Amino acid sequence: MSPEERLAGVLAPRGLTIAVAESCTGGLISSRITDVAGASAYFLAGIVAYSNEAKEEFLSVPRDLLMARGAVSREAAEGMAEGVRRATGADLGLSVTGIAGPGGGTREKPVGTVYIGLCAGTDRLVRLHRFEGDRASIKRQSADEALKLVLDYLEGGLT
Repeated sequence: MSPEERLAGVLAPRGLTIAVAESCTGGLISSRITDVAGASAYFLAGIVAYSNEAKEEFLSVPRDLLMARGAVSREAAEGMAEGVRRATGADLGLSVTGIAGPGGGTREKPVGTVYIGLCAGTDRLVRLHRFEGDRASIKRQSADEALKLVLDYLEGGLT
């Protein structure tokens, strides 16, 4: 069973909703979630906020935070998850921001650096990943880990 099918089996019976804020994955997570029939019962929205301006306008991530910490940061991922949750009224806000490459990496944040955030009630979780591979592979790995984070949270598997 795929992660998105497992997610459907966890969200729908509990009556929980989810919204996604994506940057480096460009809508891949939202697409995967909506590949499952019946997703409209629990999937409220997906926002692809690729630019800093979009992160500010649609997700209410403060400009000062983006300037100080960068769009690819723990703080930005948390702000994106909180912002999409607040904007949509979803129970869970999931976010992904990172550098899929092939360019854009730095010594501190090389290509493959990805932050995944989750906002659920008062809980805030952010995970840093360092993926390897080409752009498509980094996007796939990011989507896989984002769905896994939500499942781990809902199934009590976080350590």
